[in-house]
Amino acid sequence: MTTTFVILNIALLLLVIIGLFIMQKKHVSFSKRVFTALGVGIILGFILQFAYGGADSEIVMATTEWFNIVGNGYVKLLQMVVMPLVFISILTAFTRLKLTSNIGKISVLIIGILLGTTAIAAVVGMTTSFAFDLEAVQIEQGDAELERASQLEERQSGLEGKTMPQQIIELLPANPFLDLTGARPTSTIAVVIFAAFIGMAYLGVKRKQPEQAELFSKLIEAIYAIVMRVVTLILRLTPYGVLAIMAKTVATSDIGAIMSLGKFVIASYVALLAMFIIHLLLLTLTGLNPVTYMKKAFPVLTFAFTARSSAGALPLNIKTQKSLGVSDGIANFAGSFGLSIGQNGCAGIYPAMLAIMIAPTVGIDPLSPSFLASVVAIVAISSFGVAGVGGGATFAALLVLSALNLPVGLAGLLISIEPLIDMGRTAVNVSGAMTSGIITSKVTNDIEMESYNDRSNQIEAEAHM
Repeated sequence: MTTTFVILNIALLLLVIIGLFIMQKKHVSFSKRVFTALGVGIILGFILQFAYGGADSEIVMATTEWFNIVGNGYVKLLQMVVMPLVFISILTAFTRLKLTSNIGKISVLIIGILLGTTAIAAVVGMTTSFAFDLEAVQIEQGDAELERASQLEERQSGLEGKTMPQQIIELLPANPFLDLTGARPTSTIAVVIFAAFIGMAYLGVKRKQPEQAELFSKLIEAIYAIVMRVVTLILRLTPYGVLAIMAKTVATSDIGAIMSLGKFVIASYVALLAMFIIHLLLLTLTGLNPVTYMKKAFPVLTFAFTARSSAGALPLNIKTQKSLGVSDGIANFAGSFGLSIGQNGCAGIYPAMLAIMIAPTVGIDPLSPSFLASVVAIVAISSFGVAGVGGGATFAALLVLSALNLPVGLAGLLISIEPLIDMGRTAVNVSGAMTSGIITSKVTNDIEMESYNDRSNQIEAEAHM
């Protein structure tokens, strides 16, 4: 009987997938298809949960194993393309950059803005935690939470015993080919550094041997075109991936736990919304229209929200910046750096909120000025090397909590609402990366204001799917 119900559930998923495919054939917009998949996935998840007696049901567990072929398969394809995408985007930034003499200034500005906004995000996260009176002791620990805590403590063991200088050295690519496999938590930033070295070597060759540099530039452009095509093929699968991921997430979630953690969910989104408003204020202070930014950024932020992947959103991120008048080089730099440095949501708000929640459990006064200053500084420094697909927020939390000598296991208390919060965090990460590129372009007088203000020059996500 169990097998019969599982087959029925799989057939139901396939019917919805066919429906999404028909919508694509009828040229329904990409955003509408993704939101449809999101909504239907949630409904399907609730149906499975209530029809078969909860998340622990044998039928639900067996069904979601099959759903994982679509959902986790999509995530693995995104992970597959992350390192090639980051590597080739950084190299392309060098080959396309017109202001070669300003590369140092541009890099410093982008990284400075990313780190600065992450420090601000930490303050926002802490303020929100205080305002909502969030404490880890308020959260009940179930089997899933205890298992997650055990996993985090095990992962922390690899970080223990390393001083800050040693952790900084870990960012460097001793074996770039190993880092291209994503083998280390800091592989993303290591690949960025490796690509930057090759890019600087290219600029040196361009001055002394322009013919060889021209050949290299054409090769990079060809590889970039192929990699982007691969990304496009994967992004076309987004509605199906979102459908399966949401159905599985809702079907296997402890609804009671989610309800009990409702205050943390609300607090998180208040903080994320506040950070997005700060992005708009920064653009306004540099003389740019924030409404124009919101309208043009909506497609890529929608994609980031539903797909929960900063790396997967990179192509749309770059295209959106270009529609806002940012040059190719700066757009590639900002988009790529934003994947591994200063993610405002995952590396800023989230670990800061956890630090404030967990501090009282070990007798630390979270209102202590020295503790607050330590949190902001450590969050900013630790934001280097946060990966752009899955697990980035967890890695950032491990680094911050370890540096503050706080128990990392308590971070596992939020496992039941991780996917729900991660959607908003990812959108804020992408917005932070785009903001850094736009502001850098404005400060260096490299922005095309006509393109920025041209409302018709807007990237639609579906146009590239």
